[in-house]
Amino acid sequence: MTTQPEDDEERLPSFAEQMADQLGGWRGLVESSVPVVVFVFVNIIADLNPALIASVGVALAIAALRLIQRRPIRHALNGLFGVGVGAFIAWRTGDEKDFYLPGILYGIGYGLALLLSVAVRQPLVGWIWSVIVAGGKSEWRTDPKLIRLFSRLTVLWGVVWLAKVGVQAALYLADQDTALGIARLVLGYPPYLLLLAFTVWAVRRVTKSVPEAATA
Repeated sequence: MTTQPEDDEERLPSFAEQMADQLGGWRGLVESSVPVVVFVFVNIIADLNPALIASVGVALAIAALRLIQRRPIRHALNGLFGVGVGAFIAWRTGDEKDFYLPGILYGIGYGLALLLSVAVRQPLVGWIWSVIVAGGKSEWRTDPKLIRLFSRLTVLWGVVWLAKVGVQAALYLADQDTALGIARLVLGYPPYLLLLAFTVWAVRRVTKSVPEAATA
């Protein structure tokens, strides 16, 4: 009876489970990437219009399949929206590189927002951690060690995000359409997952040392 609350409290900050729910699990990660992969390959072997039709069609099919299986479609709709906006812009301009423009602009905005949050002493990584892992609690705001850690992590995320978007922006301006598509795939989830893993390790390393210091 007395150990049950402790077990529940230990299981509450299960980052893997919480992030899996937010991202839709590995299936969500794959499904959100498939339309972009389809666009890149069809665009290489065919032309812009077939690539747009194929990518939007795949995104619609994924959303429909989730509906049929009575699974949550939030992640599928997010992916469909992102693909749809890029496809519309590329269709209007007739330039295949514009398919990637919304992602580039979003990445620039996200990277700048991360760095700005540190400048105003409200590191976004800390607040995201609070929402996803800590159930909305923000006790880290009273811990100087965690404030410093989340500030450094937020700067790291911001710099990496702007760096990878910078590569894509350079390819966009240089009209390197195929290279831009490949860069979008390579610089998508791999850096994100590495940052995520490092963030989890760093925060848990610090939070585990707090009780030890208190009991010393």
